Amino acid sequence: MFKVLLWDMDGTLLNFLLSEKYAIRKGFEHFALGECSDETVRLYSELNLKHWKMLERGEITKSEVKVGRYRELFERLKITSVTPEEFTAFYEKALPETAEYIGNAKAVLQSLKGRYKQYIVTNGTKSVQVKKLEKSGLNDIIDGAFISDEIGYEKPSREFFGYVLDNIIPCKRDEILIIGDSLTSDMQGGNNAEIKCCWFNPDGEENNTELKIDYEIRAVDEILNIL
Repeated sequence: MFKVLLWDMDGTLLNFLLSEKYAIRKGFEHFALGECSDETVRLYSELNLKHWKMLERGEITKSEVKVGRYRELFERLKITSVTPEEFTAFYEKALPETAEYIGNAKAVLQSLKGRYKQYIVTNGTKSVQVKKLEKSGLNDIIDGAFISDEIGYEKPSREFFGYVLDNIIPCKRDEILIIGDSLTSDMQGGNNAEIKCCWFNPDGEENNTELKIDYEIRAVDEILNIL
């Protein structure tokens, strides 16, 4: 049935929240900003998600995401000793230092290698995502990676997925499955591209959208029951 699997990386295969927590705390330590509490990490995660969703809706640019999230965080915390630009540069170097898989995602990918063509589709920054692909060992498993910085368009745009479909093995759209945790990025993108969608929903969140979701899984290995 399926020939091609398009995998989101952060939040689907790799534990992004863990990497995020590590990088922001390293940044607070490096710039001597005091304790980076769990509440600070939680606040940053909310602001980060907010800005990425704005990007997905086409409301801001990626450069505005990278600086805007820290500008808002520092305003809330009244931090003035470091600029958002300086912190962003350090954060992006620290972010790929940790690349931990979610559950048994790596074993799942390895078991599918050779049976399906597997590609990464990600909106992350090129320099960060390239390092994550290397550190995690994903480069040794997948057949290719599509990073929005290289393509020039972000998920869920039709332009991003048009480029992807033009550069994978020749196949029909109903032979392609995208697997990802984001409704607004991965599932919306899959709908825009008119391909099958599998929502990775580990927390059992409610889908309040009108998006067409063909499959829903709580753990990555549940994909084996679909293929």
